[in-house]
Order: sequence, then C-alpha cells, then structure tokens
Amino acid sequence: MEYKKIRSESTTVTRDLRKFDKDTGNIYQSVVIISKRANQIGQEMKEELNSKLEEFSSSTDNLEEVFENREQIEIARHYEQLPKPSLLSINSFLTNQVYYRVPETEVK
Repeated sequence: MEYKKIRSESTTVTRDLRKFDKDTGNIYQSVVIISKRANQIGQEMKEELNSKLEEFSSSTDNLEEVFENREQIEIARHYEQLPKPSLLSINSFLTNQVYYRVPETEVK
C-alpha cells in the first residue's frame, strides 16, 4: 500500500464526532472499526519495513558497520515521516474507503 500517497494529517486534529457515527449509527462501533483498520495498517507497515531492513542484515555485523549503514537510516527516516496508522484509518473511514460488516444478531 502506498502510504506516502494518501493525503492524511501527520498530527492530531480536532474532529467532529457526528461524522463518525453517521454511517454506523454508533460512535463506539465506529471506533472499533477504526482501531481494527489501524492495527491492519500498522501490521502492513511493520512487515514492509522489516522486509526492507532484511536486505541489510548480515550474520557478522560489528559495531562500526551498524553505525555506518546510511541506507538503513534513510529507510527509517522515511517510515518516521509517514502518518501514523490511526490517522490513516480515520481518514479512510471518513472517506468511506473501509469495508466493514456487522454480524446480525439472532432473533429468537
């Protein structure tokens, strides 16, 4: 997923709570949806970062090589500048880019 291309705030912003329960009808249900999506995004970002950093790992790292690896530093800086997963999930929820379904309760 291209996280850099998504237009989202990089800091916290005051939000109108009425926008969150507009689709679901329940603010708590919306928060659960947003948090689960944030966990998914965070996991994807972590896996992507780990796969990029694996290229630089070697079994014989010494202390000098660890501090001199500029490519690893640049990759880490790139990921530090990305918006947080929670902000990305809020943005995608408010722009209706998140698919969710609610299991219906059984009526007896």
